[in-house]
Formats: sequence, structure tokens, C-alpha cells
Amino acid sequence: MPALGLPRTVWWLVLARAINRLGAFSLGFLTVLITTGFGADTVTAGLVSAAFGVATIPSRLLGGVLADRFGRRRTIVAGLAGCALAQAGIAVSGSVAMVAVFAVLLGLVFEIYEPPSQAMIADAVRPERRAQAFSLFNTALAVGGMGAGLIAAGLGRWDLRWLFVVDAVTCLACAVVIHLVLPADPPVRRSATPLKPEDAGTRAEAGAGVGAVWRDRSLLVLLASGTFFALIYMQVVMALPLALTRHGLEAADAGLLSALSAVVMVLCQPLLRRTAALSHHAAMACGYLLLAAGLAGYAVSDGLPGHLAATVVWSVGDVLMFGRSYALVADIAPEHARGRYLSVFGTSWGIATVVAPLCSTQLLDRAGPAGLWSGLAFTCLLLAVAQLTVIRPLLGRQPGTAASPEADPAAPETDPAVPPVVRLPPPEG
Repeated sequence: MPALGLPRTVWWLVLARAINRLGAFSLGFLTVLITTGFGADTVTAGLVSAAFGVATIPSRLLGGVLADRFGRRRTIVAGLAGCALAQAGIAVSGSVAMVAVFAVLLGLVFEIYEPPSQAMIADAVRPERRAQAFSLFNTALAVGGMGAGLIAAGLGRWDLRWLFVVDAVTCLACAVVIHLVLPADPPVRRSATPLKPEDAGTRAEAGAGVGAVWRDRSLLVLLASGTFFALIYMQVVMALPLALTRHGLEAADAGLLSALSAVVMVLCQPLLRRTAALSHHAAMACGYLLLAAGLAGYAVSDGLPGHLAATVVWSVGDVLMFGRSYALVADIAPEHARGRYLSVFGTSWGIATVVAPLCSTQLLDRAGPAGLWSGLAFTCLLLAVAQLTVIRPLLGRQPGTAASPEADPAAPETDPAVPPVVRLPPPEG
């Protein structure tokens, strides 16, 4: 039995994501390269970075479509290869215009990797274990980020262009790992299982085209709540260095808090098995409450010890709820449209990447750090209440939660390369 009861496919994807994240440190230096390497002003650098962020939104949607139509592994490899080419293009660019072109191209392929990876995890893991698998996938991102900071600190002092070269190499390394170790999968065919009458107007339409996915009311509800969470998370990431300086601390202390968060996420992975009996909605509500408590801790803390303690609290909340949100989306998605469902849900992060800097800087200027963190904590409380009183009733009981009678935690994981046995009902009469 693989470690933590998860199939090898998940572990290979986690390893590949950690390797890819290890090299994805160059984006933070894109504006620095434009201003110092080409003498452009900060406004121009900001516009190029914003263009990259906007381009990531259709990139994720494209990844979902390609995953469902051409297969998971092929889409992952193509997306990573595209990232490598775009990163190399930035490294060899001779003008701001060329950097801008390759930055937009990078944005258009940057998120292609995500939906097929998430869909492959959903395919390989039993419904009641998806939350743990998705949480582990997210933890790989945080752990890779810790090593990325160290690499950036070393190469950044030498030549910023080498950051993009190393990033391109790591993307290619990920593509090779995925191509060699994961089984090739054909495009997912539509299920022949008859649909329930109540599903005919929503998820049944997903096979008709990309636009039909957007008409699934359950998915739109999850997308709305996921966007609020992503906005909160991205504001924490982007505002923390500035908020620390308002308290007289070093902006670099944000890196220490980020490293602590990654350690907590790793140590708390066994917590997911202990809380497996909770429904997705109950676990997410608890996660939101812990997030609120941690952000409230930021609001009342003046020194580094208080910020460290608050980081531990909200990081535990992140572990509890992050994987559950993606598991809910995988549960409501038809098998033939999982890539598209996960890609639509993932656009919440593209929206947050564009909107969060505007919101966080405005809140910091108008309300200060205490006002920013208090406002975010209050929003988490509202999301906890909404999860139980609005979202759960709208979605109803989803298959694959711990409360589902058909979930069997003792059943072995299935190999995605081996088709499951289909048991037909006995003939009537």
C-alpha cells in the first residue's frame, strides 16, 4: 500500500509539482528584470505583470478543455513544454516588447498544467480520499516555494536572466518525469450511465460544450465561494510584507512566515485522516474559522512571535479546507468533464491574482494592517456561515463525502490504468 494510502500516480504528480514550483521563482523578478535590465519605468513593468496575470485565466480553461479531449498526460506535458519555451524566450529577449510578448505567452500556457493534474488525481483516488490527495498536492506547492526562495537568493545576485533559464529547465524536467512515469491515458469518453431527471438540466449538458459547464448551478456556487477564499489567500501573500513593515518588522520576515506555513502544512497531513469522518462542508467551515482566528491574530500582533503563532493557526485551517473544496468540485463533475469543471473552478485564482493587489493596498492605506486583517477575518466568518447555511443546502449531499453510505474507506485504491468492474443490476421480473 503506498504511503498514506494514496496511489503512486498522486505521489508522482506531487513530486513533479514540487520540482516545477522549485523553479517557479522567476516570476517575482519579472518587474525587476524589466526595470533594471531594460531601464523601463515601474508603470510599464506593472502593466506587463498584469497582462501575464490576465492571460493565466484563459490558460486554465484551455487546460481543462484539452485534458478532457486529448488526455491528462499529454496536456500536462504540452503545458510544461510551453512554459519552458516562454521562459527561455524571456531569458533571451533583447527588448521590453519581446519580454512583454513572451510574458503573455507564458501566461497563456502557465495554468494548462493544473486542470489535467487535478483531474488525474480525481480519477486515481476514491472520492472519500480526494480531499487528502488535493491537500497534499497543494502542500507540494508550498514546500517547493521554500526551496525556490533559496535558489532565487543565490542566482538573483548573479544575473536575473538565469532565473528564467533555470525555471525553463525545471519545467522540462517536470515534463520528462510526467511522460516517463505516468500511464498514457486516452480522452475520457462520455459515461453511458443514465442520468437522473434532476441532473438533466445541469451536469448532463456538460458534454455539449465548454459553455454548458458554466450553466451548472452547483459549480457556480462553488466558484463564488472559491473566489472569495482565493482573494483572501492572495491578499495575505501580497499584503503581508507591507503590513509587517507597518509594525516596524522586516519585510523579509514574510519569507520566514511562509516557510513556517509550509512546515505546518506538511506536519498536518495526518490531520486529514483524523478528520475524514467530517463532511466536506463541516471541515471547510472549521477551516474558515481557523483562518479567521489566524488573521485576527495578525490584527492584534505587533511583534514577530505573535505573527508566528497566528501563521500556525491559519495554516492548519488552510490544510483543512483547501483539499475539500477541490474534492467537492470533483464530486459534482461528470467523469468526462472533470478537467473542465476543475479548470472553471480554478479561474478563481486568476481573478484573485488580478484583484488582490488592488484590494490589499487600498485596505492597507485606508484602514492600516489591523483593518486589513480584521476585514479578512470577518469575511472568513461569513464564508463559514455560508458554507453550512447556503452552500450545503444548495448542493445537497454529494457522493464521495464521508457521510455517503457508498463510501468504503477500507476498499483498496484502484489503478487508473485498469478499468473498474461494472456490476449490472439484476433483470426485473
